Amino acid sequence: MLNIDTKNLLNQKNLLAFSAGIDSSALFFLLIENNINFDIAIVDYGIREQSKEELKHAKHLAKKHALFCHTIQAPIFTSHFEKQARDFRYQFFESLIRIEGYDTLLTAHHLNDQLEWFLMRLSKGAGVCELLGLEPISKRGNYTLVRPLLRHSKEELLSYLQSHNYPYFVDESNHDKKYERNRFRKEFSDALLAKYKEGISRSFDYLRQDKEVLEDTFETLYTNKMLHIVKLHNPTMKSKAADITLKHLGYLLSASQRQEIEKENSLVLGGAWAIELQDELLYICPYTIENMPKKFKETCRANKIPTKIRPYIFKENIDPNFIISHLADVLRLPKGAPSYTPASF
Repeated sequence: MLNIDTKNLLNQKNLLAFSAGIDSSALFFLLIENNINFDIAIVDYGIREQSKEELKHAKHLAKKHALFCHTIQAPIFTSHFEKQARDFRYQFFESLIRIEGYDTLLTAHHLNDQLEWFLMRLSKGAGVCELLGLEPISKRGNYTLVRPLLRHSKEELLSYLQSHNYPYFVDESNHDKKYERNRFRKEFSDALLAKYKEGISRSFDYLRQDKEVLEDTFETLYTNKMLHIVKLHNPTMKSKAADITLKHLGYLLSASQRQEIEKENSLVLGGAWAIELQDELLYICPYTIENMPKKFKETCRANKIPTKIRPYIFKENIDPNFIISHLADVLRLPKGAPSYTPASF
């Protein structure tokens, strides 16, 4: 019998990323069985004839269980399909979260996905934090991303659906080896899980514990919208702190970008993220260019707000005086003590 932890889903407005496949169908019916309130969102990429049937099925399920079904037709992606499809998918989900006020986004990632990610990152060179790309719960700006199935294998999910005679679709593109993840699945992860599932599952638990110890070398002191300010208790952890913070914000660093962060104290990554280190405080926010009033720039200078950070806080109407006042209060607290970090003001 499959069990999922629902404590983070109760009294929340939940959105399930649905595809009608084995994974999301299993999570759909587990949520129904556990009396969790949720809606679903499905993307039609239009590359398979079956996708229209999946869309129809999703709408039928939603109507049957009195849920709302959000749908969207994706454009035709001519290159880098996996990345473009993922980016489009999450833009769709996050727009729904913003407009409809959802608190959580639920995805059906499972143990096989966890191992596939691990092996792909391992083959390219990665540390503990990068190897554990999938967390059960992670904060993403204005919502929480929850993955309730990470302890369960795909085989278990399929067995659950079949034993209850629940409907699902099989996406044949999951067997296409032109996609990197499918190659790792077919050649490595499926075979490993078939023989060593329990040990692999325990290993991920141990790795998460090690990651928590590692993350104790820095702590987030302040967040406001997409601005994060992190205190480094060990200066050598700069790139690790940046990597984990950006991962929470939905951005994955490459190996070369991590090396760049290690070398530089002020930089812009991919034209998208500003990163500045000042007095053991690591500032991270979206990179933008704004025409700022002289008085605002002077206030930032007086408060020692790094130059690449100033345009974002101006754009988002974040008071630099409040930031510094808050940091001063937090830094007086013992390490690890709880502090107030507003979502916005």
